[in-house]
Amino acid sequence: MAETTSRSEIRILFVDDEENILKALKRLVMDEDWTILTASSGAEGLDRLKENLPVALIVSDQRMPGLSGAEFLAQAREISPDSQRIVLTGYADIQAAVDAINKGGAHRYLTKPWQDEDLLQNLHTSINYYQLHMENQRLSELVRHQNEELKDWNSKLKQRVLEQTASLRRKSDELSEANDQLRHIFDGTILAFSHLIELRDRQVTDHSSQVAALSEQMALALKLSPDEVRTIRVAALLHDIGKLGVPDAILAKDPEELTTAELAEYRLHPVRGQAAVDEVEALREAGQLIRHHHEHFDGSGYPDQVKGNEIPLGARIIAIADAFDRRNDRSLKEGTEAALASLDKESGSCFDPQLLTLVRQAATIACPTQPAGGGRELSLSPRQLAAGMRVLRDVHSGTGILLLRKGTCLDSATIKALKRYYQIDPPTEAILVQTES
Repeated sequence: MAETTSRSEIRILFVDDEENILKALKRLVMDEDWTILTASSGAEGLDRLKENLPVALIVSDQRMPGLSGAEFLAQAREISPDSQRIVLTGYADIQAAVDAINKGGAHRYLTKPWQDEDLLQNLHTSINYYQLHMENQRLSELVRHQNEELKDWNSKLKQRVLEQTASLRRKSDELSEANDQLRHIFDGTILAFSHLIELRDRQVTDHSSQVAALSEQMALALKLSPDEVRTIRVAALLHDIGKLGVPDAILAKDPEELTTAELAEYRLHPVRGQAAVDEVEALREAGQLIRHHHEHFDGSGYPDQVKGNEIPLGARIIAIADAFDRRNDRSLKEGTEAALASLDKESGSCFDPQLLTLVRQAATIACPTQPAGGGRELSLSPRQLAAGMRVLRDVHSGTGILLLRKGTCLDSATIKALKRYYQIDPPTEAILVQTES
């Protein structure tokens, strides 16, 4: 990279075959802070240049033996292209001056004899041009170097951005996969809890999953957000979790047979259900729905006697889905219509009347009724089951746990659960089902 030339580093080369001319030139600049070089011929001047670069200014006579001024300057330009060049010539030698400019690249010419003041001013001007030229070169080189560094930096930055982007994408994918795994674990845990609830009350086997399926379909029909639908499904799966704290003697009785004290104890289960899940932050919204799923639309329910739209929508949905599944005798073809008819009688009192149509639609989707006279009866293993088949006989595990009630309509989740049970506690009988056609 070129460096700035200060005044103390300025070199001037005077070339003339007359010794007195060289002395006169040296005297002229003796007060200047310049380094003065002299040569008595063009050949000697070239040697001086080779020994003393850089030279800011070359002042050469035109008429010299051997190399003329124009010829000398032409070769000097090859050795020191950045030097300023001045040729001295007589008045009558105009063509020589033209040659010096055209061939030797002289920047200006001065005539002999010169005026000291004019010559000194021209020397200063030429040196200033030289310094500006060298500074421009230095700055140009600096800009070029910085541009190269910037280009290299940009290239490295781009590579780093690409690497960081790829790394972030990998981490995002890993996080997404981890979240999917956590959600799968969470869903599996909720389902396991719902199965524990059903083991506690064997009269309601697969009740929680049926209520969840119905509630989910109703929430989707209402075009609720995915988070709201998910909360309602989770609450439906766990709506009876508070019953784990209810004594067996109370659960074994029909609600109409309970004493006042027993009924009061039984009616605590929604509050206990909310309390059971409240420790888990992700279940607190579902806990609110669990607490209120036994409230009545007219305010006669429990535990808080809230009414109408004061009851959370999800709790109203679960309430009607819960009642429908308990009243639906799946072993009877008319079971669905009978259950819907009983719900209709309590529309506006126990249940939100706007949800009756939705529960009918949800029941059709969650467990469609078999067409009259349709389907074949088959005894199948779990791997032979298909969604839409209806169970014609209660299914018990090898140790006697009721797995499915007669009349249950199979779906993919139920079949998957049955396959697991057959590996853990295999039933002794095949599964009797009715096909769709």
